[in-house]
Amino acid sequence: MAQLGWIGGPLSLLLFAFFTLVSAYFISDVHIYSNPNTGNTTVNQSYLQAVHTILGYKNGLVCGCLVYFSIFKTGVVYTITSSISMRAIRQSNCYHEEGHEAACEFNDTYYMLMFGMVQILASQIPNIFHTKWLSIIASIMSFTYSFIGMGLGLAQVIAKGKVEGSISGISTTNPTQKVWLAAQALGDIAFSYTFSLILLEIQSTLKSPPSQKVTMKKASTIAVFTTTIFYVCCGGFGYAAFGDLTPGNLLTGFGFYEPYWLIDFGNACIVLHLVGGYQIYTQTLFAIVERWYAEKFPQSAFAKDVTSLKVSLLPEFRINPLRLCFRTTYVVLTMAVGMLFPYFNEVVAFAGSVIFWPLTIYFPVEMYFVQKKVVPWSGKWIVLRIYTAFCLFVTVFTLAGSIEGLIAKRFG
Repeated sequence: MAQLGWIGGPLSLLLFAFFTLVSAYFISDVHIYSNPNTGNTTVNQSYLQAVHTILGYKNGLVCGCLVYFSIFKTGVVYTITSSISMRAIRQSNCYHEEGHEAACEFNDTYYMLMFGMVQILASQIPNIFHTKWLSIIASIMSFTYSFIGMGLGLAQVIAKGKVEGSISGISTTNPTQKVWLAAQALGDIAFSYTFSLILLEIQSTLKSPPSQKVTMKKASTIAVFTTTIFYVCCGGFGYAAFGDLTPGNLLTGFGFYEPYWLIDFGNACIVLHLVGGYQIYTQTLFAIVERWYAEKFPQSAFAKDVTSLKVSLLPEFRINPLRLCFRTTYVVLTMAVGMLFPYFNEVVAFAGSVIFWPLTIYFPVEMYFVQKKVVPWSGKWIVLRIYTAFCLFVTVFTLAGSIEGLIAKRFG
């Protein structure tokens, strides 16, 4: 919001919300696909399966690489964000005890290790169907810290008696820097609207009647609308409170110092939300890899349960060597990349821009063409091609800005 200003910020959020909702509708329609050539009907239980079934092997291969990268980069971003929030709790207490001018700087590495240890344990949950309780906790925490951020921003505006910010956004020393910051801001927004990747997994768990497609479209509309309202309010109140000095994260950038206990609680909610969110995304990847291994090596003892583990207050975990080794290695890799590039805004922008166009725009539109048998050069075909080209241009712009930001942070 701060990089784009009072007009560009809200409009960009609404635009990406529209892109996401269109994508969600297209993807919901391909949950059940009838092949016109063979007459076979396929129930697509994942995004990757839908692309492979409808668009063929080559598109499925490319999509698979992008989906795996998308899930992995989400794990990296969640690791970085959680460590920043845990560090912010310690900083908040330090500023409260030592004063706002105290040198309360701490390294993120220790907190990334803590988050990783929790994820190594949580990753032993067998599959996504056993993460319902994590989903509920994550949702509650998300609403809680969002309200805290909005409340603190609104209180700051009331205390100042004026609204900060401008139409053009944060001022910079030269126009080129402004362009790069705007591109990074769009990348951050793109990252925030990526739930379409797990839409079919969720749709497969819904009961009918009404049809799963109808229910999923209603749920997607409500989810995108609610999320956008929260994004606009959180970004708007923060920018109104601090103007050009708006931090990248209201609860970790220390625009606020008091009440310190509320800031601590808000950051604790962020951590709990990301613990659950990490598992919701990565369980999809775990299932794909472990299903492939089981089909490839059906007699392998490496993929068979050997024992169970019961941790207090948590469900019983069935342990097998494949799950333990692969999932632990995966968590360690996300930690390692997070430690190598611990730059929140820049990493989020890069992650969002790399996968936004192919996964949110291109593949859903192409599947829609096949599913609905859209005639080339018809009115609908032309409109969707223009839509795809415009989104590609936006994605290239955001990718360039995010790469520039990463290079500047890492080597500048």
